[in-house]
Amino acid sequence: MKPAQYAVAFLVGTSLTAQAFAAAPPFDTTARVAFMQDMNSGAILYQKQPDFRMPPASLAKMMTVYVAFSLIKSGDLKLDQKFTMSPETWQKWHGQGSTMFIAAGEQVSVADLLSGIITLSGNDACVVLAEGIAGTEPAFVNLMNQQREKLGMNNSHFGTANGWPDNGVTYVTARDLATLAEATIRNFPDLYKQFYAKPSFQWGKTMGGADISQENRDPILGKVPGADGLKTGHTEEAGYGFTGSAEQNGRRLVMVLAGMGSWNERVNQSISFMNWGFSAWRLKPLFAKGKRVETAEVQGGSSSTVGLVAPNDLAVTVPLGMGGILGAKAGGDAPPMKVVYDGPIKAPIKAGQHIADLVVSPPGQDPQTLPLVAESDVGEAGFFGRIWASIKALFSWL
Repeated sequence: MKPAQYAVAFLVGTSLTAQAFAAAPPFDTTARVAFMQDMNSGAILYQKQPDFRMPPASLAKMMTVYVAFSLIKSGDLKLDQKFTMSPETWQKWHGQGSTMFIAAGEQVSVADLLSGIITLSGNDACVVLAEGIAGTEPAFVNLMNQQREKLGMNNSHFGTANGWPDNGVTYVTARDLATLAEATIRNFPDLYKQFYAKPSFQWGKTMGGADISQENRDPILGKVPGADGLKTGHTEEAGYGFTGSAEQNGRRLVMVLAGMGSWNERVNQSISFMNWGFSAWRLKPLFAKGKRVETAEVQGGSSSTVGLVAPNDLAVTVPLGMGGILGAKAGGDAPPMKVVYDGPIKAPIKAGQHIADLVVSPPGQDPQTLPLVAESDVGEAGFFGRIWASIKALFSWL
């Protein structure tokens, strides 16, 4: 039987109303699809057709990189491991769209292939990496879709490693692309820092023997403070698209724009969109890391309750002009919020285990869900403890 969902409404602002919240300055974009989310609070700041299925073009390469990062983290793939460009793959992808200019028979390390994919958007690099990892590109695509399912990207599907048009087999949504970007940044922070945001990468030689260096196509890199990723995409079918991220003063935003008509439009819209996200919104603190927010009931444990604490500094994203918000239980106005968990929570419980959520509902905005973790270990109850818990449950029922 599924546990009941407990909702503890422990704080409602005494005088805070929707009128107390200044609206964020409006933003309009020429992109057909747009989405922005604050990674710190989970707040969605902007959405325009966020669940519209569309061809991703090279934005699909974000999942190719994610699969590789996962294998590197698990130890199943090494950065200095080398894969060879087969004659067949070279014949198909040499000069086809964006390229890293890998020569037939050339051996390339995983690290260089990742740079060729992320910085240069190399279609050839994607297929060499995919074939090196899984034997064939279709086998690698299966890995891509397995990761897609794990991440909950339910409105997306991958049919190629590089996003080349495939008659609709490959499709994504802006919301799913933001999910993928956030997972890349959260799950692989060191690899993300190592490979994303390179201004350029050099590989291959011209017919005259000169080195070929190509610049990163990221439209906000070097133009928006804190910009460090992620990926551009373009085909005739998809138009110009971009999934980007930037961090300023500890606050990180992820954005997606798609369906634009030109390179310049993508540059201008991306810069304006990200600047709006930082200038029109701000984080307001709620609970410091380690602060107990509430307690939850425990079933079959050595203790009948466990504290629910903030795993990190918890904050809510609000329009810039909004009045002050004080920490919960600090005696001031705060947005309505509640603690939600499936319970009673069964022992054993480990300290730091994610067992509940804090749902914050600023007036005029969608709810923002923040994680809460167990304050301490709770072991299973002994024999007499279980008997006593059963007696208490019986009297409670009566």
